[in-house]
Amino acid sequence: MLNNQVIVITGGAGLIGREFIKALVEQNAVAVIADIDEELGFKVLNELKLELHYDKIDFIQLDITSKKSLNKCIGYLDNKYGRIDALVNNAYPRNKNYARHFFDVEYEDFVENIGLNLGGYFTTSQQFAKYFQKQKYGNIINISSIYGVVAPKFEIYENTIMTMPVEYAAIKSGLIHLTKYMAKYFKGMNIKVNTLSPGGIYDSQPIDFLDKYKKECLSKGMLDKSDLKGTLIFLLSDMSKYINGQNIIVDDGFTL
Repeated sequence: MLNNQVIVITGGAGLIGREFIKALVEQNAVAVIADIDEELGFKVLNELKLELHYDKIDFIQLDITSKKSLNKCIGYLDNKYGRIDALVNNAYPRNKNYARHFFDVEYEDFVENIGLNLGGYFTTSQQFAKYFQKQKYGNIINISSIYGVVAPKFEIYENTIMTMPVEYAAIKSGLIHLTKYMAKYFKGMNIKVNTLSPGGIYDSQPIDFLDKYKKECLSKGMLDKSDLKGTLIFLLSDMSKYINGQNIIVDDGFTL
């Protein structure tokens, strides 16, 4: 159990983030939704409190690319709870031109998206790690992807409007190595850093894509958003006390 541990989920109002908040509630933690969308954040906060009959859910507006916003978030949580036990980097910022096909991506958009996402994860980890260093303990979990591990299987996107963005591959692979860098840099500080890399999450994708995706897997195919909960809780708990700098893949064998 994660009894009363204060755990921050960036992008906590999104598809996966909301599920992570539910997982924390099941463990009796203080679940903090940190999201740039204030209106959506409060909507999700109120919905989950009613749905789960649980009061230890909080919301704070957060821009992961802003030190000012990050320090305001950290200060708010420290003043209210006196501790922050863990950070889950789950936000997914991107600009309006994100996810164009390779030959259509402009340099400026590539750089901006790398900065927003990978740069945002770096800055968020940096500011929280400063707090963790003073606190003398902390835990950071970065949400990466199977496409940070293997090259895209472009054939599964044929005859759809979907693609696997080049920015995504650069961001998610960079994040896995950033995790290793930070884990090593924090040696002796009692700050643990790991990555969770999911396979594809079902979100009403076209049936032809789902069929082709499933053929690349061993059993289920696309994951439900709830399929990541067990691994997340494991990495947050003392059961993974000596797992550090690692990338845990949850993908039904897609990367094999």
